[in-house]
Amino acid sequence: MLSISDYERSLHLLQQAATPTGFTAAVHEHDNYKRVWTRDGVITSLAALASQDPALIQTAKATLQTLFDHQHPVGFMPSNVTPGTNAVSYGGTVGRADNPSWAVIGLLFYTLHTGDTTLADQYQPQVQKCLSVLEAWEFNGKGLIYVPQSGDWADEYIQHGYILYDQLLRLWALELAAAYYHDQAYREKAQQIRSLLQVNFWYSERTTGLYAANMVHQMPLVQKPYWLLGFNPARIYPQFDLQANALALLLGLGTPDQKVTLINFIRASLQSQQDLLASFSPAIEEDTFFMEELRHNHAYGFRNFPHEFHNGGLWPVWNGFLVAGLMACQEVELAQQVTEYIHRANHKHTSAASFGFYENLHGLSKDPIGVPLCTWSAAGAVIAELSLSGFSFSLI
Repeated sequence: MLSISDYERSLHLLQQAATPTGFTAAVHEHDNYKRVWTRDGVITSLAALASQDPALIQTAKATLQTLFDHQHPVGFMPSNVTPGTNAVSYGGTVGRADNPSWAVIGLLFYTLHTGDTTLADQYQPQVQKCLSVLEAWEFNGKGLIYVPQSGDWADEYIQHGYILYDQLLRLWALELAAAYYHDQAYREKAQQIRSLLQVNFWYSERTTGLYAANMVHQMPLVQKPYWLLGFNPARIYPQFDLQANALALLLGLGTPDQKVTLINFIRASLQSQQDLLASFSPAIEEDTFFMEELRHNHAYGFRNFPHEFHNGGLWPVWNGFLVAGLMACQEVELAQQVTEYIHRANHKHTSAASFGFYENLHGLSKDPIGVPLCTWSAAGAVIAELSLSGFSFSLI
């Protein structure tokens, strides 16, 4: 690891992003980053809670209150809330299918970690609404939610359908809810989802129990040493999804042999990359089928050039969760290596400043790109450091 000052600098950025209504996504205004976001706010709150810093814990509490106080009557959670005006957005072209799960995870993580049951009791009806709207988003009552394109964190990428990252977040939320509320229905639903993920997101020669008909003939074409990104009625996505595989390790998904296979793949990838792992790899290149689809999906301007942003960019936050997942499997040496890469990435800056905390780096040049002083890049470093110190972020 680098010096402890890297951790302290990361905490300092969280402090800079703290407002009376919660953590903003970045320190400075850029597009809509100076808002309290469900996803970014909860991830930052996980880091804040684990840090044991009293002021940061209070901001985490304020974040959760802001988000749950602005839940839509139907049950889905805000994309973001603007401090000061309380203007709320529930998404752009589509809503955010990962937000209800993140909100429940954040609330119950706060409760189980601090012992303060006030919020979990106060917002129990809102938790039920979150989990109910996720049930509705199955659309067919068969256990997996269907995520629209632009419907989760990678909102300018190509994926849509039964995306593993979103299923794992729901699993995590249900298992935390079962643990706190002692609800057998939540526990049984979580068990159903674990079984579905095991069958449908890792290649095997079996064809019974597959979720979609196209998977029977497409599965043999995607024999990968990792959990699959996802699938829909037309295709299985072959890309490596760092977020999903990190969460799979953290939540203990799979058999011992699958975990060994995945960790060996990650070890080889780190040896080859000598840096952070890309969120999605390999990158989609120019003049390909997926690039045509990718090029038209953006909000403020096209950012998904090969090896940039969602398309092969290197994100400190998700590598922080990778460290948490590796530590859950006692892979200390690999976890230390990734933590060093996270600090090195957060050091990079396009000016003379000593720390940039950019939201991501170019997958090949390793140059910082995107928004600077990005809160969850610092949160990724905090999550990594505290995981190395023995803190368990799954709480299940």
